[in-house]
Amino acid sequence: MSSTIKYRPEIDGLRALAVVPVVLFHSGVEAFSGGFSGVNIFFVISGYLITSIISREIESNTFKISTFYQKRADRLFPVLASVLLATLIIGFFTSPPEEYQEIAKSVIAAGTFTSNIFFWSTSDYFSASAFTIPLLHTWSLGIEEQFYIFFPFLLIMAFRLKLPIALVAIA
Repeated sequence: MSSTIKYRPEIDGLRALAVVPVVLFHSGVEAFSGGFSGVNIFFVISGYLITSIISREIESNTFKISTFYQKRADRLFPVLASVLLATLIIGFFTSPPEEYQEIAKSVIAAGTFTSNIFFWSTSDYFSASAFTIPLLHTWSLGIEEQFYIFFPFLLIMAFRLKLPIALVAIA
């Protein structure tokens, strides 16, 4: 069975609606501070799609964790590596040494999908200085990748224990 699901135009509509608050927030629109709500919508969409794909493959006994991770890596790593390399190069030429050290630390955090933890412990996302942290936006990627790392195992366990998939998805 294919790991793709039927195209759902309403999901693209939700994506379009989700991007609006994110763009407005990052554009500095004073009246709109709810960019995080758009990110939450993206998380729900991603969770729905991944749960649908994995569940279907587990039910048909075609799910392979290695294939799942390989597909995520193929989709993500080329762009992420390019962004991290560009950040290191541009930062080297434009930042003082102490700032460059922080940029290098954030590159490591983003590359290991722990930038959400790194930035949570080192900065305030909503502060004025947050606009000078080039990889701050990767916090959401960290969360999503952590989800991809752990969630498939929860679904496998749920199927083996015959738990309702909706219960696991909600949890």
